[in-house]
Amino acid sequence: MIRVFPMDLALPPKVTPRAFTRLAEINAASGEGKALRVAVEGGGCSGFLYDIRLDDPAPDDLVLEADGQKVLVDPVSLPFLQNAVIDFSEELIGARFVIDNPNATSSCGCGTSFSL
Repeated sequence: MIRVFPMDLALPPKVTPRAFTRLAEINAASGEGKALRVAVEGGGCSGFLYDIRLDDPAPDDLVLEADGQKVLVDPVSLPFLQNAVIDFSEELIGARFVIDNPNATSSCGCGTSFSL
């Protein structure tokens, strides 16, 4: 079950089961139980940059939750991430959380920077 609060959006970001599973593995290994924060900041080679890190929830965050794991999006980043998909990818070049963002008109080669 996925819980969304404190605001109800028409097109909130979605988190894949694979991303929640990887977050659970990270939390089990660290013993901390942190949430995954996905934020958008100005910068990067395409204009905006994803900031993905472990963090604690803030009162105004959108919280996406499944199986006891939480993904956080702050209210400033939320419009940039509407209808995006937060996933975890394992490839030969490495493993990382990735964002499939339908709002992005272009992105850089590394996938951490985008423009609208």
